[in-house]
Amino acid sequence: MNQTYAYLGPQGTYSHEAALFFLRREESKGELIECPTISEVFDLVDRGRSTYGVIPIENSLEGGVNETLDALAFTSGAHILAETVIDIHHNLIVPKGTEVAQLTTIASHPQALGQTRRWLLSNLPAAITKATTSTAEGVRCALADETGTTAGIGTAFAAELFGGTVIREQIEDHFGNQTCFVLVGNRPVDNRSVGDATRRSSGAPKTSLALFMKEDRPGTLLMILAEFGYAGVNLTKIQSRPTKRALGDYMFWIDIDGHADDLNVRTALDCLRLKLRDVKVVGSYPMISFSK
Repeated sequence: MNQTYAYLGPQGTYSHEAALFFLRREESKGELIECPTISEVFDLVDRGRSTYGVIPIENSLEGGVNETLDALAFTSGAHILAETVIDIHHNLIVPKGTEVAQLTTIASHPQALGQTRRWLLSNLPAAITKATTSTAEGVRCALADETGTTAGIGTAFAAELFGGTVIREQIEDHFGNQTCFVLVGNRPVDNRSVGDATRRSSGAPKTSLALFMKEDRPGTLLMILAEFGYAGVNLTKIQSRPTKRALGDYMFWIDIDGHADDLNVRTALDCLRLKLRDVKVVGSYPMISFSK
């Protein structure tokens, strides 16, 4: 049975690499569906047009991806089935035979340009920057420039995919940049629907929760933390997000160690359901090491 993986495009981005990674882990044949926005990925999954979706959920430099968090918490019925973390490296990519001294223009997504600003000032101070819709588009722009004076900042994967040459590797100003990508599907949270390869992952289980308060009152966050503390559940992330109902009305996105079916986790969640308006289990899933 063919399975489809909708992902945030375009081709040649880290989202594309993440989608290929999840696809290749399964033994059945699969097909990638490129989407222009995160909301379209969720739309295809929710309507049953795609088996899975692959989207970024958090970056170590920029924080949580709000569009992904909001879709999972408020609008989508999809669950997180697995996650993987990819090291983000920016590379200077040019047509074959182009030298650094020839470059006058650097094209890439504004975020990549910002994350390589110091390197560009030190090594190409006279070059002008050109903003593109993605790092992959910046690479394509460079390779299409017949003058040979434009370079793109993008992934080594994009250089390989489009026939470019990496002339400078890892030019990012901040090392340790990583992005977490999640595999989502319109499935139960027990992950029995995920393919055998994903189920066999050695990654420890993790659970993501969306917690909604009945009302804004003192001590609510302390009460939530106390329930997890009493049950011996370790929190790995807590983030407040506006509910979009009224100014000052917030909910909590929380990641914890363990599966929702674990006794201590289930005990904490049952107690919270008595005290909160809603406790949504967004997913209990393995954390899988990325490999090409």
